[in-house]
Amino acid sequence: MTSNPLATNVSESSTETASLLQAKNLGYSVAQDESPLVIIRNLNLNIHSGEQLAILGPSGAGKSTLLALLAGLDTPTEGELLWRGKPFSTLDEDARAAIRAQEVGFIFQSFQLLPELSALENVMLPLELKGDPKAKQQASEWLAKVGLSQRAKHRPSQLSGGEQQRVAIARAFVAQPQVLFADEPTGNLDEENGHKVADLLFELKANTAQAMTLILVTHDRQLAQRCQRILQLEAGQLVAETST
Repeated sequence: MTSNPLATNVSESSTETASLLQAKNLGYSVAQDESPLVIIRNLNLNIHSGEQLAILGPSGAGKSTLLALLAGLDTPTEGELLWRGKPFSTLDEDARAAIRAQEVGFIFQSFQLLPELSALENVMLPLELKGDPKAKQQASEWLAKVGLSQRAKHRPSQLSGGEQQRVAIARAFVAQPQVLFADEPTGNLDEENGHKVADLLFELKANTAQAMTLILVTHDRQLAQRCQRILQLEAGQLVAETST
């Protein structure tokens, strides 16, 4: 393992053309009465297709905010974000949403399943939104991959936390996204289920036919070390990079 202390220019040496996502002097602040609350500051970052990247840091470091900026769920107040070398953060919400719908998957700490839908229907949803005629078949296949075929008709309230997160993983993978964002995916689970979900996540990622990029946000160093690269975030700044 090699470790290099860095300041604001983590991964700046990587070429723009090789980048899937590139942040340039990215900043995010929230207006307050006296002075702005700065959450992300002067952040430079390159993320390459197919890599497994962990963003590690304590609570309040700005990890989830950074993920939201990288995914285009929010827009920076300073700097810019590029997607495949083209402006991304300056697009309007409809344009960013169109890219997310085609190329991005999400796994959240709080599962984010629709309570009125069954497990199968939750997994089908991304494909149905695309008008895929094989949505049910593919969703069934992915539920089987996460070991929940027998729970297909159950609603989230009838599932354990570990089972809900496995449904969320199936939903994230079913559309075969180019980029998978995972925000504290084991944070709401006990240790045993957390390990099972982490094992499943990395197993499925390794077995995907395409070079899927995984961007994992966590405060769990053990989980982060399963990625190829770890970026340490403190007070909204990238302060170190570690290759595993």
